[in-house]
Amino acid sequence: MGIIQHYMNLVTINIDSIRVGQPLPFTLRGEDGTLLAHKGFVVATRESLKVASGGRTQLFIDVDESDDFRRAYVGKLYDLVREDRALGQIAEAQIASKDLGANRNDTAEDISDWLDLQIQANAMLRDTHAETFQPKLAKLQRQLTRHLQGNPDGTLFALIHLSASEVKLYSATHAMLVSVMCSLAAREVLKWSSEQQATVGSAALTMNIGMTELQDRLSMQKQAPSPEQRRQIDQHPALSVAGLQKRGITQASWLEAVAHHHDRIPGALDSRPEGLRMARLIQRADMFAARLAPRASRVPEPPAAAMQACYFDENRQIDPAGAALIKTVGIYSPGSLVRLATNEIAVVTQRGSNTTTPKVAVLINRSGMPTGELIVRDTSQRDYKIVASVPHREVKVQINLERLLPLTKVAASDRPWD
Repeated sequence: MGIIQHYMNLVTINIDSIRVGQPLPFTLRGEDGTLLAHKGFVVATRESLKVASGGRTQLFIDVDESDDFRRAYVGKLYDLVREDRALGQIAEAQIASKDLGANRNDTAEDISDWLDLQIQANAMLRDTHAETFQPKLAKLQRQLTRHLQGNPDGTLFALIHLSASEVKLYSATHAMLVSVMCSLAAREVLKWSSEQQATVGSAALTMNIGMTELQDRLSMQKQAPSPEQRRQIDQHPALSVAGLQKRGITQASWLEAVAHHHDRIPGALDSRPEGLRMARLIQRADMFAARLAPRASRVPEPPAAAMQACYFDENRQIDPAGAALIKTVGIYSPGSLVRLATNEIAVVTQRGSNTTTPKVAVLINRSGMPTGELIVRDTSQRDYKIVASVPHREVKVQINLERLLPLTKVAASDRPWD
């Protein structure tokens, strides 16, 4: 039973919702992964369904076998998250067959993609088996790369918004944000090779694999870490390296980057060995993402303040890795909130021609009222310049990702950073 489950991603299906007289849109399985009915099997009657299921009260679907099911399931999970349902309710979510094949517009699928990626990253970080861990990591890396190449601003927007506004699936979101920041900086500013970009992205995704469960627990924990938790925190780089080796990872620069991603050694990047260059870039991005994220024990910093903190090194000098990240992402990064000279509050949707002049969408007008229609501002114009960064906790307006994500898309010819 255990072997089967390691190779499957089983989720409960609502048995009462299976349509009688219609082909199954998915393969039906038991709790242990046992095949009960193939995709396409026609459920003639409720009695035949009972026979096919062997009288089981719970039936399961392998999410990885059905793209339609995955989209429906992720869409429902996103709705539950957006409604701020309890984690237990989200974990127990079931899908009715009527939910499959539902018409979802491209924007909704984009949003569901990010919840799907959170779930995938969460599963990957907890998988201790080389046979399944490596394919999961490779798949996640491919999808993140696709998002970065197709819409880097949307990628940053989604992950920074999720990081700054919720603690759900913290370890997964944190790892993805650090990974995409490092990959973008490696590509756009540092001009590293495609192989190095992929390696630093993978190292960032897996840097905390030795403390994933603890990391999620600490994000919800109000009290300070216990001595045992502190010991695990201090040892997690070495634990992560050992865990990666157990999972079959042998690449020296990857393992070196993970081993040293908490080193605090200022100085130039170019003079360091490859793995240590990656480690320093990860350390700076990790610092930014950690300051950005809310915890039960503290409030997050605004993205601009978090970004500026990684700009200076331990000697209060400009840090080359931090500077590369700021040049890539901007002081006011997509997904962050700002106040304009007009006294409007807006969310950053696109990076601009320099680090301080992004494109934004107004959320609250100068009278302090939520805007009905989205108003796009170019902060390079004097009348709409940014005067302050605004913490997410101070804005009570619900950020509607369905409406805002399309504003992050920009034609390649208009990207000043290419």
